[in-house]
Amino acid sequence: MRSAAWARDRPTDEERVLLKELGRRHRDPDVADTDPIPLIGLVQLYRRDVPGLPPGPDGCDLLQVLWCPFEAHGPSHYGLAPHVRWRHSDQVAVPLDAPPQPALVGFEGAVAEPCVLHPEQVVTYPYAGSLPTRLWRRIDAWEDAEERKAEKSGLDDELVTYHHDLSIPQGCRVGGFPSWPTADPHPMNCEACAAPMVLLLTVDSHEWDGANGSWMPTEEWHVAEHLRDSRPTKLTIGRDGLLNIFACPAEPGHPHRWSLQ
Repeated sequence: MRSAAWARDRPTDEERVLLKELGRRHRDPDVADTDPIPLIGLVQLYRRDVPGLPPGPDGCDLLQVLWCPFEAHGPSHYGLAPHVRWRHSDQVAVPLDAPPQPALVGFEGAVAEPCVLHPEQVVTYPYAGSLPTRLWRRIDAWEDAEERKAEKSGLDDELVTYHHDLSIPQGCRVGGFPSWPTADPHPMNCEACAAPMVLLLTVDSHEWDGANGSWMPTEEWHVAEHLRDSRPTKLTIGRDGLLNIFACPAEPGHPHRWSLQ
């Protein structure tokens, strides 16, 4: 509509009214503040498809993660709260081809673009800030040496670092070590039994980034750079961050915890 208006140098009166209406903060008059709204599906994983995915409570083999598309509805009233559900796949009689969607969402990036996952196993290492001081100093010294060599050879854009290229993959993943890009690492203990929790799942805004794209899928390398899409899900986690979901290794039925980074 804007393109048509610009072609005429000015919008019509009807277009002016519509533009003004589209600029408002919309509400659905048929939905009250206390009415329930559909949760949006983020991830669905079957244990048979994902190596390393632990069993759920009572042997459940289907993991589903959903969230509310309004940040104000979370426990802190400014951050999204995921809903983790475990199910028995043989009890899902008729899967929904078109899951219910809310009439309104709180922000762009709340609704996931349907995607098919192709799991790939990789070796991961702990987040740099959680390593013993002596070990981290050795890694830091190695990175400094590599940076000096890259500067001398003019290959700064191909510099490999522990944090970005060698330790924790970017993107959506199961298990491994949690990344803490916006906060110092802190213990995540089970609220039911105090056991140290393990990373169950990470949902990321981007599948890869950085200058050399070291975690880019091999299928993307032959795609023209301007056509590559590092956000196939179109999700926005916080400020283009990631969501870590933790599980209790002692008892799968204990409540999950999560951290927004």
